[in-house]
Amino acid sequence: MSAELLQSPLHARHVALGAKFAAFGGWDMPLEYAGGGVLKEHAAVRESAGVFDVSHLGKATVRGPGAAAFVNSCLTNDLGRIAPGKAQYTLCCDETGGVVDDLIAYLYDDDHVFLIPNAANTAEVVRRLTVSAPDGITVTGQHRSYAVLAVQGPRSEAVLGELGLPADHGYMSFATAAFAGGELVVCRTGYTGEHGYELVVGWDEAPAVWDAVIAAGVRPCGLGARDTLRTEMGYPLHGQDLSLDISPVQAGAGWAVGWSKPAFWGRDALTAEKAAGPRRKLRGLELTGRGIPRGHMQVYAGDELVGETTSGTFSPTKKAGIALALIDTAPALPDGALVEIDIRGRRTEARLTKPPFVTPQVR
Repeated sequence: MSAELLQSPLHARHVALGAKFAAFGGWDMPLEYAGGGVLKEHAAVRESAGVFDVSHLGKATVRGPGAAAFVNSCLTNDLGRIAPGKAQYTLCCDETGGVVDDLIAYLYDDDHVFLIPNAANTAEVVRRLTVSAPDGITVTGQHRSYAVLAVQGPRSEAVLGELGLPADHGYMSFATAAFAGGELVVCRTGYTGEHGYELVVGWDEAPAVWDAVIAAGVRPCGLGARDTLRTEMGYPLHGQDLSLDISPVQAGAGWAVGWSKPAFWGRDALTAEKAAGPRRKLRGLELTGRGIPRGHMQVYAGDELVGETTSGTFSPTKKAGIALALIDTAPALPDGALVEIDIRGRRTEARLTKPPFVTPQVR
């Protein structure tokens, strides 16, 4: 392991569980666990419950008079659509409409917003907000002040109930609770498509919370299963399906843009792209035969190159290869059309489809 990789406060717990580690966003994070593996961990989340250590995710607080209005003038989605106690998926874009990061904003009140960006992009998001913040508003990076545990799956609500934590609040809302000698935030959010929660807990209290969740019979899950679960749902991963070169209009994330807002970063470029129509759009591909697609594989319609995969994996639920791909909008190819993916020099047939690839269970 590189000495430069950061470790979560649960690293010793992962080692004890026989985790296989991988570098992700500058952190040394569990990929899968001994006695489990991606397939069993994936199945646990779809059928029962699994817990992920996602402490590599960033954390930042924006405080001060009008903090929510300030954040709303920067990020794409409209915080005015939600009330305090609610969370919102949103995007940080640059002036070209490219995506610096996708993140979740937690609205406490008019003067307090908590942000969870992606690990590798946290410093840049905090920098951009800090540079733009008016007097009286403070942007504080708290990447290593909090851990994040994601408890996901049909049994997740019952598990939190057993631990005495609030679990009956609605999707994209959050509640606070005392636990393990500290206070944690229970967010009805997740990245799996299942009913689930993300627990934002103090760095030092994280091991006790992890132990309690594991003791409740929840299977530990690594980033390998997290990736197969999110790909089945068609959820984008920044750096692959969203990036400075892949705008929210191209990625089908226009629903996370407050088009009627007077200002947000990248507004002019995104409005122009929406009006003109994007030259390519993120689509789903399901292989009709054997094969496992990965990112950056060429997609053909007949002899014509029409796009490139951005993410790809084997779907444990569908028992088939699936992928997300940027497909040219001209000529238009309808859902159901057959194309071919070049998988290591071999053309493999796939069908264009609209994600999610599986029926979502989020409620």
